[in-house]
Amino acid sequence: MNIRASEFPFLPKDFIQTKEGLIFAVVSYHDHGNKVGCFLRYVPDENGWHKVKTEQANQLLENEFPQYLFRSQQVDAHYHAVSVDDIVVHHQPEKRLQEVLTRAAQDEIERKLHTLIPILNQFGVSTESLGLTGSMLINQQKSTSDIDLAVYGRDAFQKSRLAVRQAIEDGVIQKLDLSLMQDNYERRDSELQFDEFAWHEERKFNKAAIESTKFDIGMVCLNNEIEVDHDMYQKLGPRTFKTQIIDDHRAFDFPANYLVADEETPEILSFTHTYIGQAQQGELVEVSGMVERNMTTGQCRLIVGSSREAEGEYIKVINR
Repeated sequence: MNIRASEFPFLPKDFIQTKEGLIFAVVSYHDHGNKVGCFLRYVPDENGWHKVKTEQANQLLENEFPQYLFRSQQVDAHYHAVSVDDIVVHHQPEKRLQEVLTRAAQDEIERKLHTLIPILNQFGVSTESLGLTGSMLINQQKSTSDIDLAVYGRDAFQKSRLAVRQAIEDGVIQKLDLSLMQDNYERRDSELQFDEFAWHEERKFNKAAIESTKFDIGMVCLNNEIEVDHDMYQKLGPRTFKTQIIDDHRAFDFPANYLVADEETPEILSFTHTYIGQAQQGELVEVSGMVERNMTTGQCRLIVGSSREAEGEYIKVINR
């Protein structure tokens, strides 16, 4: 399966490495004037790399590498972008997965990956549709690391969710226990209370545990599934309201997309992973985010995750 376009082969869940040794996670499907939309995740140190939080990343780029700061005119937002000419290594999850699976496991996490993939295969998931991302993509995993899998294509992703659900029911993998869920909650920095957060997470079947190690699956759209939007948007201000989900077929996309029964903002997009797959068709939700107006059509939409930390922004089901 060829998942990459030859003219712009960069996809979300890839990592790109610059000549200065900085490693960015790709977050955008589109070419931004020969630049790749991304976020700085790893900075070199004497042991290889260490992970940085958003604030540290922004500070470092401002002080030392301002060429990688980027303001998108299109969506009126700040993130990072790297010119294709500045990329020295393009880390691709599907190649990395093959590499790790075709040799002996070098640590406990790799051993668990070697156990997990055949389980997913047994429940109908093709290895061809998977990739290995996160810390394992660049061999920076620790004993406490998660296994982060990319799944290419909407159909393959839904098959993978079903496989996770069936494998949990069969007892070959486990749903997240309280401590793994708590850890997940703390990392996510969600606006929801813990019990609300856990209720939403448990029914997504996009994460589970294998021998007490958390793994998750994240979807990457295929070329024919990406909806290109070249319109310009302007931020108008925050809004919180209740509405009903009328279409959830892109709920696990990045960004997640929900169509809702609200005249003012009939579309909700979530750029924060916490609210991907958060609500299902027919459910009543309370949402809080930033209203953006399409400068061509005048149509408005709500953005959840207008900043990476998404402070004060959320989606939650209220008719549980």
